[in-house]
Amino acid sequence: MLLPDSQLKSLLLQSNTLDAHSLEEIQKFAINTRISLQEAAIEKDAISDEKLGLLIANYLKVPFVTLSKVTVPEALFSIVPERIARKYKVVAFARDNEGIKLAMADPTNKELQQMLAKKTLQKITAYLATERDIENTLQLYRKDLQQTFDALLQEAIGNTTGSDDAPIAKIVDLLLTYAYRDKASDVHIEPEEKDSLVRFRIDGILHDVLYLDKKLHDRVLTRIKVLSRLRTDEHLSAQDGKMRMEVDDDLLDLRVSIIPIAEGEKVVLRLLASKFRQFSLVDLGMNERDLQKVNSAINKSYGMILSTGPTGSGKTTSIYAILKILNTREKNITTIEDPVEYRIKGVNQIQVNVKTNLTFASGLRSILRQDPNVIFVGEIRDSETAGIAVNAALTGHLVVSTLHTNDAATALPRLIDMKIEPFLVASTVNVIIAQRLVRQICEACKAPRTIKRIDLIQNIPEETVTKRMGHTEIINVFQGQGCKVCHFTGYAGRIGVFEVIELTPTIRKLISEKADSDAIAVEAEKEGTTFMLDDGLEKVKKGMTTIEEVLRVTKVESL
Repeated sequence: MLLPDSQLKSLLLQSNTLDAHSLEEIQKFAINTRISLQEAAIEKDAISDEKLGLLIANYLKVPFVTLSKVTVPEALFSIVPERIARKYKVVAFARDNEGIKLAMADPTNKELQQMLAKKTLQKITAYLATERDIENTLQLYRKDLQQTFDALLQEAIGNTTGSDDAPIAKIVDLLLTYAYRDKASDVHIEPEEKDSLVRFRIDGILHDVLYLDKKLHDRVLTRIKVLSRLRTDEHLSAQDGKMRMEVDDDLLDLRVSIIPIAEGEKVVLRLLASKFRQFSLVDLGMNERDLQKVNSAINKSYGMILSTGPTGSGKTTSIYAILKILNTREKNITTIEDPVEYRIKGVNQIQVNVKTNLTFASGLRSILRQDPNVIFVGEIRDSETAGIAVNAALTGHLVVSTLHTNDAATALPRLIDMKIEPFLVASTVNVIIAQRLVRQICEACKAPRTIKRIDLIQNIPEETVTKRMGHTEIINVFQGQGCKVCHFTGYAGRIGVFEVIELTPTIRKLISEKADSDAIAVEAEKEGTTFMLDDGLEKVKKGMTTIEEVLRVTKVESL
């Protein structure tokens, strides 16, 4: 790291960014999880990545740059070779009459600056940028996968695509490296009549990225089966496995699913990389009001925290962010998950295994005999699991879990439907988080646009539009125009839209009286709850996402 932990600790105290008690807790967390103090402060939501970078830059007396807010001209990519850029975390982001401006994770590296000054015959001005910010910007070096693949084949075997000499190991490594750098969550390899199509799921949307010769499909599939220890002679039944590889100094875990379809065998790889899990609740887009509610629930030693939403809404990511905050040496945290998606140091994580009768319910019973402080149940699926979880929360444990419901208020009647007594639900649940993921506008090609108020109120209640956007007839918002960084979609990355209901005495009384979700939602709104649509419109107003995205995920009829 740029500053040793002791120096960073003094800086955080002197700048009044953190008090001594908070810093001590973060330091314990850093030691427990074997990460730096800088990483721990960000993971614990004590300070944002950008603010910490700015603080260090001021201390070092070097200028600071946020690359995500800067448009980097494509002509500057050639100044720093990709290999050097990735190794030293450095990006040339601007050039003017005074020379070249260089964003560096370590602006004290004078040797690299001198080398680039000698190469370009221009003055180099070093700026500090955070490692996370630089890694995102390094996507600009990305070349088209199809072109890279074709060049690889030509280099190895001339123009005879599909020859037995094709470098299959290199092809698989290339696919996974590109998927990792593109921040894809899944890779689909689908056999078609004449070709094999490779698609990446990026920000929840599938993109066609590569066509393989059909002759290569079976060989690529065999390579994946070997790496994930699956049967290579089985072609007519589904198989599941896992594998691990290293990409750009990061360990990449992959879940492998293979099924037979009409044209052959299709494989889907789920990518689980350590750098993708480094999200705090602030990174995920939770506003200050909702953060206070969640932190209040986290600081209690008992009760339930529920995260709700459909598959792919980011529930697990939010729960992991909460677990990282709770993860201190004094606490015994145990989880039961299906599957264990990410490993968290210092947390005991159990994988559900139906073959050995290790279900959520039986695993949860066993966990209660392990003297836990915090329990994470991957999902409450049935009455038995719900009953044990509620009793655990009632007997002095903090239970964190997920439910599949459309909004926060519906989670409460859903528990009652699982045969949990209303008074037990009312007395154990502390907070409910409902969420969806919206795509963020690409900062590299962000541009202003206008929307007519009349168009908005056709799809959104007028009262909500007025509350969030004011009374003007023309509303100023933003959109992405499409560029290389965002695959010409106008979007890069995702952020959450949230609603967080804290159970107040009034809401607990409504639950005990078996009130429906509508009545609970009305009372929550009176008490200041921001619903997902409101939170989404707030993010549109701030230029973080678009109206279309908010309407898409909140199931409102689109414009």
